[in-house]
Amino acid sequence: MNRMVMSVKATSEGGISDKVEKSIQEAKETCADDPVSGECVAAWDEVEELSAAASHARDKKKAGGSDPLEEYCSDNPETDEYEGARNAEALAEYVNKEGGTNVKLAAAPQNVVVLTPDNFDEIVLDQNKDVLVEFYAPWCGHCKSLAPVYEKVATVFKQEEGVVIANLDADAHKSLGEKYGVSGFPTLKFFPKDNKAGQDYEGGRDLDDFVGFINEKVGTSRDSQGQLTSKAGIVESLDALVKELVAASEEEKKTILSRIEEEASNLKGSTTRYGKLYSKLAKSYIEKGSDYATKEVERLGRVLGKSISPVKADELTLKKNILSTFVASS
Repeated sequence: MNRMVMSVKATSEGGISDKVEKSIQEAKETCADDPVSGECVAAWDEVEELSAAASHARDKKKAGGSDPLEEYCSDNPETDEYEGARNAEALAEYVNKEGGTNVKLAAAPQNVVVLTPDNFDEIVLDQNKDVLVEFYAPWCGHCKSLAPVYEKVATVFKQEEGVVIANLDADAHKSLGEKYGVSGFPTLKFFPKDNKAGQDYEGGRDLDDFVGFINEKVGTSRDSQGQLTSKAGIVESLDALVKELVAASEEEKKTILSRIEEEASNLKGSTTRYGKLYSKLAKSYIEKGSDYATKEVERLGRVLGKSISPVKADELTLKKNILSTFVASS
């Protein structure tokens, strides 16, 4: 498709925002004829942005005041072909120009870290971070198709301090692209903590593919919704000691607690946090009795079923996962 045909016809019988949304839907349906192409996938998302902006304009009209575009179209009841650029910004500009409206697009939240020559080394070569980088070009259809998926990947791992999902406009910053052997777009490279030379990402381009890759390489345990899985926080060596603790006599429990605390102190990286939780929960298990773990797991499950912040959800999920090992060992 070389152009998007968009009807901007409106009459005084209906609100102009409704007409704009209808015309946007027509554009979406036209684009859906070829949903596989990167150009159409990107256009689909951008049209949805404009639809949201039009909806906002309609709501403002309900609050009072005239609609300049409706008045314009009532005097000019013909249908025009839209032949401009296929993106939300261009569509909004066209509608505003032709109808005298002032539709504004809401800025979408972005979790992908934008790289430049000024911050590339500081972020990508940080030996405390595992970094996935997309080298892209603004005109690249496949890059546009990947963009919404890549943003979802960044959203999934936004709570992981040691994980960075980033991109670089390698068309604008060619020297950086050349330095890392970029010969086509998009090129994805993974820069783990222990290999800052970078390694090619050769996996699939679906959300689940990226999430599985990061989990495997980094040791995280996230699902495609960004939630921690039941494996998050589990440390095998400490699990073995938990089994001993649950089966031990009251006299033996304190000795095993000391072993848990010692093992936890030897953990490195992200597992240090988990070790501290094991020690704390093992102590509570001894002090509060054998039914503590079961009751607490049930309580945490109820809390997690409510609307809570992502940070709090992570904290409670880790606690619930570790306590579940106490229950399973009973």
